[in-house]
Amino acid sequence: MNFPWIMNRTQIGTAWFGTHIVLIRCNYITNQVVAIAKSDHAPFEPTANSCAETLSRYLSIGYTLIGAYPLGDKEVQYVLQYR
Repeated sequence: MNFPWIMNRTQIGTAWFGTHIVLIRCNYITNQVVAIAKSDHAPFEPTANSCAETLSRYLSIGYTLIGAYPLGDKEVQYVLQYR
């Protein structure tokens, strides 16, 4: 079968196909970003000091919020997916 949407992955600079995950950990009391982790080739936006602004940036480039999970007393971890 011929799939024209599949690019030659041996070519330098070829975009990564597939699913990407970004984890954003925030202190929800102070609205501060504590940490960000992402898959290796995930589309990335600069982190803002504000958790709300950081989430807004990722949602605006096409990420979908999969879940938000409490971590201890003051932190929440957001899981975002890009397809």
